[in-house]
Amino acid sequence: MNIRSFCALSLSLATAATSVPAAAADLRAAPRQAPPPAAVVAVYDWSGFYVGANAGYGTTRNCWDFVSIDGIPVTDAEGCHNSSGAVAGGQVGYRWQMGSWVFGAEAQGNWADLSGSAASQGFIIVPGDLTIHSRLRAFGLFTGQVGYAWNNVLLYAKGGAAVVDNSYSHRFTVANQDVLLNSATDTRWGGTIGVGVEYGFAPGWSFGVEYNHLFLGRDTIAFAAGPAGVPSTNNIDQNVDLVTARINYRFGGPPVVRY
Repeated sequence: MNIRSFCALSLSLATAATSVPAAAADLRAAPRQAPPPAAVVAVYDWSGFYVGANAGYGTTRNCWDFVSIDGIPVTDAEGCHNSSGAVAGGQVGYRWQMGSWVFGAEAQGNWADLSGSAASQGFIIVPGDLTIHSRLRAFGLFTGQVGYAWNNVLLYAKGGAAVVDNSYSHRFTVANQDVLLNSATDTRWGGTIGVGVEYGFAPGWSFGVEYNHLFLGRDTIAFAAGPAGVPSTNNIDQNVDLVTARINYRFGGPPVVRY
Protein backbone atom coordinates (compact mmCIF):
# COMPACT_ATOMS: atom_id res chain seq x y z
CA MET A 1 0.00 0.00 0.00
CA ASN A 2 1.40 3.37 -0.95
CA ILE A 3 1.23 6.57 1.06
CA ARG A 4 -1.70 7.95 -0.97
CA SER A 5 -3.88 4.85 -0.45
CA PHE A 6 -3.09 4.73 3.25
CA CYS A 7 -4.13 8.36 3.72
CA ALA A 8 -7.45 7.77 1.85
CA LEU A 9 -8.30 4.73 3.99
CA SER A 10 -7.49 6.62 7.18
CA LEU A 11 -9.75 9.51 6.14
CA SER A 12 -12.67 7.12 5.38
CA LEU A 13 -12.38 5.39 8.76
CA ALA A 14 -12.33 8.73 10.59
CA THR A 15 -15.44 9.93 8.75
CA ALA A 16 -17.36 6.73 9.61
CA ALA A 17 -16.35 6.95 13.25
CA THR A 18 -17.70 10.48 13.60
CA SER A 19 -20.98 9.74 11.77
CA VAL A 20 -22.09 6.95 14.17
CA PRO A 21 -22.31 9.15 17.32
CA ALA A 22 -24.11 11.82 15.29
CA ALA A 23 -26.72 9.31 14.13
CA ALA A 24 -27.15 8.05 17.69
CA ALA A 25 -27.63 11.61 18.89
CA ASP A 26 -30.28 12.16 16.24
CA LEU A 27 -32.14 9.06 17.44
CA ARG A 28 -32.02 10.23 21.08
CA ALA A 29 -33.35 13.63 20.12
CA ALA A 30 -36.39 12.27 18.24
CA PRO A 31 -39.61 13.14 20.22
CA ARG A 32 -41.72 10.29 21.62
CA GLN A 33 -45.40 10.15 20.60
CA ALA A 34 -47.75 10.63 23.60
CA PRO A 35 -50.42 7.93 24.17
CA PRO A 36 -54.04 8.94 23.46
CA PRO A 37 -55.93 10.35 26.47
CA ALA A 38 -58.23 8.00 28.37
CA ALA A 39 -61.96 8.39 27.66
CA VAL A 40 -63.85 10.25 30.41
CA VAL A 41 -67.50 9.26 31.06
CA ALA A 42 -69.81 11.16 33.45
CA VAL A 43 -72.07 8.61 35.22
CA TYR A 44 -75.15 9.89 37.08
CA ASP A 45 -75.19 8.57 40.65
CA TRP A 46 -78.64 8.12 42.25
CA SER A 47 -77.25 7.48 45.75
CA GLY A 48 -78.11 9.84 48.60
CA PHE A 49 -80.88 11.49 50.60
CA TYR A 50 -83.51 13.47 48.70
CA VAL A 51 -86.53 15.69 49.35
CA GLY A 52 -89.16 16.74 46.89
CA ALA A 53 -92.67 17.85 46.03
CA ASN A 54 -95.45 16.27 43.99
CA ALA A 55 -98.86 17.13 42.56
CA GLY A 56 -101.41 15.31 40.46
CA TYR A 57 -104.80 13.66 40.22
CA GLY A 58 -106.52 10.80 42.00
CA THR A 59 -109.71 8.76 42.05
CA THR A 60 -111.15 6.59 44.81
CA ARG A 61 -113.80 3.87 44.40
CA ASN A 62 -116.13 3.47 47.38
CA CYS A 63 -118.74 0.72 47.77
CA TRP A 64 -121.23 1.13 50.65
CA ASP A 65 -123.32 -1.46 52.51
CA PHE A 66 -125.70 -0.88 55.44
CA VAL A 67 -124.97 -2.83 58.62
CA SER A 68 -127.51 -1.12 60.91
CA ILE A 69 -129.78 1.92 61.06
CA ASP A 70 -130.55 3.50 64.42
CA GLY A 71 -129.35 0.28 66.08
CA ILE A 72 -131.55 -2.00 63.97
CA PRO A 73 -129.52 -4.58 61.98
CA VAL A 74 -129.93 -4.04 58.25
CA THR A 75 -128.08 -5.85 55.48
CA ASP A 76 -128.45 -3.89 52.27
CA ALA A 77 -126.11 -2.64 49.54
CA GLU A 78 -126.18 1.08 48.86
CA GLY A 79 -124.03 0.92 45.74
CA CYS A 80 -120.65 2.21 44.54
CA HIS A 81 -119.43 5.57 43.31
CA ASN A 82 -116.17 7.29 42.36
CA SER A 83 -114.64 10.33 44.00
CA SER A 84 -111.95 12.30 42.20
CA GLY A 85 -109.86 15.44 42.48
CA ALA A 86 -106.44 16.97 43.00
CA VAL A 87 -103.60 15.90 45.29
CA ALA A 88 -100.42 17.72 46.35
CA GLY A 89 -97.69 17.05 48.87
CA GLY A 90 -94.09 16.10 49.44
CA GLN A 91 -91.72 13.17 49.87
CA VAL A 92 -88.41 12.36 51.55
CA GLY A 93 -86.27 9.31 50.97
CA TYR A 94 -82.89 7.68 50.51
CA ARG A 95 -81.47 5.71 47.57
CA TRP A 96 -78.29 3.71 47.10
CA GLN A 97 -76.94 2.49 43.77
CA MET A 98 -75.14 -0.81 43.11
CA GLY A 99 -74.01 -0.92 39.49
CA SER A 100 -77.14 -0.17 37.45
CA TRP A 101 -79.50 -1.28 40.24
CA VAL A 102 -80.98 1.32 42.58
CA PHE A 103 -82.66 0.57 45.92
CA GLY A 104 -84.49 2.99 48.17
CA ALA A 105 -86.99 3.82 50.90
CA GLU A 106 -89.43 6.74 50.89
CA ALA A 107 -92.12 8.43 52.99
CA GLN A 108 -94.74 10.58 51.25
CA GLY A 109 -97.56 12.74 52.64
CA ASN A 110 -100.29 14.48 50.60
CA TRP A 111 -103.26 16.74 50.99
CA ALA A 112 -106.15 15.55 48.81
CA ASP A 113 -109.63 16.56 47.75
CA LEU A 114 -111.18 13.47 46.13
CA SER A 115 -114.92 13.95 46.53
CA GLY A 116 -118.01 12.42 44.97
CA SER A 117 -121.56 11.27 45.63
CA ALA A 118 -124.30 9.03 44.29
CA ALA A 119 -127.91 8.08 45.01
CA SER A 120 -128.22 5.34 47.60
CA GLN A 121 -129.62 2.10 46.21
CA GLY A 122 -130.83 0.85 49.59
CA PHE A 123 -134.32 -0.64 49.44
CA ILE A 124 -135.56 1.07 52.61
CA ILE A 125 -135.29 4.50 51.02
CA VAL A 126 -136.76 5.47 47.68
CA PRO A 127 -133.75 5.72 45.30
CA GLY A 128 -132.79 9.32 44.77
CA ASP A 129 -134.05 10.55 48.15
CA LEU A 130 -130.90 9.49 50.00
CA THR A 131 -127.39 10.24 48.72
CA ILE A 132 -124.04 8.91 49.90
CA HIS A 133 -121.05 11.27 49.92
CA SER A 134 -117.35 10.30 50.14
CA ARG A 135 -114.29 12.49 50.41
CA LEU A 136 -110.62 11.47 50.72
CA ARG A 137 -108.86 14.34 52.51
CA ALA A 138 -105.26 13.15 52.92
CA PHE A 139 -103.00 10.12 52.48
CA GLY A 140 -99.52 8.87 53.32
CA LEU A 141 -97.30 6.25 51.66
CA PHE A 142 -94.37 4.39 53.26
CA THR A 143 -92.62 2.35 50.59
CA GLY A 144 -89.51 0.53 49.49
CA GLN A 145 -88.17 0.88 45.93
CA VAL A 146 -86.14 -1.15 43.46
CA GLY A 147 -85.12 0.28 40.12
CA TYR A 148 -82.77 0.07 37.16
CA ALA A 149 -80.81 3.08 35.93
CA TRP A 150 -79.64 3.96 32.45
CA ASN A 151 -77.22 6.68 33.55
CA ASN A 152 -79.56 9.62 34.41
CA VAL A 153 -82.84 7.77 33.65
CA LEU A 154 -84.30 5.63 36.43
CA LEU A 155 -87.21 3.18 36.07
CA TYR A 156 -88.48 1.79 39.39
CA ALA A 157 -91.23 -0.15 41.15
CA LYS A 158 -92.36 0.49 44.71
CA GLY A 159 -94.56 -1.06 47.37
CA GLY A 160 -95.43 -0.80 51.03
CA ALA A 161 -98.03 0.64 53.40
CA ALA A 162 -100.66 3.33 52.83
CA VAL A 163 -102.86 5.33 55.20
CA VAL A 164 -105.80 7.57 54.22
CA ASP A 165 -108.13 10.01 55.95
CA ASN A 166 -111.78 10.01 54.77
CA SER A 167 -115.04 11.72 55.56
CA TYR A 168 -118.50 10.32 54.72
CA SER A 169 -122.09 11.44 55.01
CA HIS A 170 -125.68 10.48 54.24
CA ARG A 171 -127.80 13.38 53.02
CA PHE A 172 -131.54 13.31 52.53
CA THR A 173 -133.53 15.50 50.17
CA VAL A 174 -136.96 16.51 51.44
CA ALA A 175 -139.09 19.42 50.19
CA ASN A 176 -136.17 20.48 47.99
CA GLN A 177 -134.01 20.86 51.09
CA ASP A 178 -130.69 19.02 51.53
CA VAL A 179 -130.60 17.66 55.08
CA LEU A 180 -127.62 15.98 56.78
CA LEU A 181 -128.80 12.58 58.00
CA ASN A 182 -125.51 11.39 59.55
CA SER A 183 -121.75 11.58 59.03
CA ALA A 184 -118.46 9.89 59.92
CA THR A 185 -114.69 10.13 59.53
CA ASP A 186 -112.34 7.23 58.94
CA THR A 187 -108.58 6.72 59.06
CA ARG A 188 -107.59 3.37 57.58
CA TRP A 189 -104.40 1.52 56.66
CA GLY A 190 -103.78 -0.64 53.64
CA GLY A 191 -101.18 -1.49 51.05
CA THR A 192 -99.85 0.21 47.93
CA ILE A 193 -97.91 -0.71 44.80
CA GLY A 194 -96.64 1.62 42.11
CA VAL A 195 -94.25 2.34 39.27
CA GLY A 196 -92.38 5.44 38.20
CA VAL A 197 -89.77 6.89 35.89
CA GLU A 198 -87.37 9.66 36.87
CA TYR A 199 -84.97 11.79 34.83
CA GLY A 200 -81.91 13.51 36.28
CA PHE A 201 -81.70 16.82 34.43
CA ALA A 202 -78.99 18.51 36.53
CA PRO A 203 -76.58 17.57 39.34
CA GLY A 204 -78.83 16.73 42.29
CA TRP A 205 -82.11 17.51 40.50
CA SER A 206 -84.56 15.03 38.97
CA PHE A 207 -88.09 15.07 37.59
CA GLY A 208 -90.45 12.11 37.39
CA VAL A 209 -93.94 10.73 36.90
CA GLU A 210 -95.41 8.07 39.19
CA TYR A 211 -98.53 5.88 39.43
CA ASN A 212 -99.76 4.26 42.67
CA HIS A 213 -102.69 1.97 43.49
CA LEU A 214 -103.88 1.77 47.10
CA PHE A 215 -105.58 -1.37 48.42
CA LEU A 216 -107.58 -0.27 51.47
CA GLY A 217 -110.12 -3.05 51.87
CA ARG A 218 -113.33 -2.83 53.88
CA ASP A 219 -113.92 -0.92 57.11
CA THR A 220 -117.02 -0.87 59.34
CA ILE A 221 -117.79 2.74 60.27
CA ALA A 222 -120.20 4.23 62.81
CA PHE A 223 -122.08 7.31 61.51
CA ALA A 224 -123.16 9.89 64.07
CA ALA A 225 -126.68 11.27 63.68
CA GLY A 226 -127.12 14.74 62.27
CA PRO A 227 -129.50 17.36 63.74
CA ALA A 228 -132.46 15.84 61.89
CA GLY A 229 -131.20 12.32 61.31
CA VAL A 230 -130.44 8.94 62.83
CA PRO A 231 -127.17 7.06 63.36
CA SER A 232 -126.15 4.16 61.16
CA THR A 233 -123.33 1.69 60.72
CA ASN A 234 -121.91 1.10 57.26
CA ASN A 235 -119.33 -1.21 55.75
CA ILE A 236 -117.33 0.66 53.07
CA ASP A 237 -114.80 -0.82 50.65
CA GLN A 238 -112.20 1.53 49.17
CA ASN A 239 -109.49 1.55 46.50
CA VAL A 240 -107.48 4.53 45.24
CA ASP A 241 -105.55 5.32 42.04
CA LEU A 242 -103.05 8.19 41.91
CA VAL A 243 -100.95 9.77 39.15
CA THR A 244 -98.44 12.44 40.21
CA ALA A 245 -95.61 14.50 38.78
CA ARG A 246 -92.60 14.79 41.08
CA ILE A 247 -89.48 16.88 41.46
CA ASN A 248 -86.64 15.87 43.81
CA TYR A 249 -83.41 17.39 45.07
CA ARG A 250 -80.74 14.85 46.05
CA PHE A 251 -77.92 15.55 48.50
CA GLY A 252 -75.65 12.85 47.07
CA GLY A 253 -73.33 15.12 45.05
CA PRO A 254 -72.53 15.57 41.33
CA PRO A 255 -72.29 12.85 38.66
CA VAL A 256 -69.42 10.38 39.12
CA VAL A 257 -66.56 10.66 36.59
CA ARG A 258 -65.20 7.30 35.37
CA TYR A 259 -62.32 6.53 33.01
